[in-house]
Amino acid sequence: MENADPFLQVQSDVISTLQASRPLFSSYIRIRSLAKNPDNPELKQSRSELETTITELSTDLDDLVESVRAIEQDPYRFGLELEEVQRRRKLVDDVGAEVEQMRQELQATVSHAPAPELPNPTEFDAALDEEENRGDDYYASLEQQRQTELMHEQDEQLDGVFRTVGNLRQQANDMGRELEDQAIMIDEVDTLADRVGGS
Repeated sequence: MENADPFLQVQSDVISTLQASRPLFSSYIRIRSLAKNPDNPELKQSRSELETTITELSTDLDDLVESVRAIEQDPYRFGLELEEVQRRRKLVDDVGAEVEQMRQELQATVSHAPAPELPNPTEFDAALDEEENRGDDYYASLEQQRQTELMHEQDEQLDGVFRTVGNLRQQANDMGRELEDQAIMIDEVDTLADRVGGS
């Protein structure tokens, strides 16, 4: 089953390329913040490397989108539950949003960059370490988002249950009043019958 799943290999490629692009993106932003003109050689080289990686990432992302569409047509053919299909669609959306953010930053010019400020090397190394470790964090955040969505769905289901319980209580109250009315009527009939019998 898994060998026939078109998503798995593409997902691996996308995650690998995405992890490689993050340090390049951080480096590009840092160099751009220090550059005084767009012709800075270091800036141009950094931009070129990032553009190449983003192009590769976009190609892989297109393949990922196509694989998700193929799976959505018949998820059970690949032995997948709907939750897994939704997780994959969410992954595609999140990666797409991150790629779009990188593209927008590439379109920004040096004139839009913040005032030059030398970064603290220690902080930059820490940022790189954080980027390298983000793979696990990425899935953790996706899982957290999925749990949040599930909790929201459960809240809606509970609201529906509460509404149903409320309706049942109202029906029970109505039935209780009807039974009380019937009991009064029966008492009246019994009283009338006793009177008739007594006479």
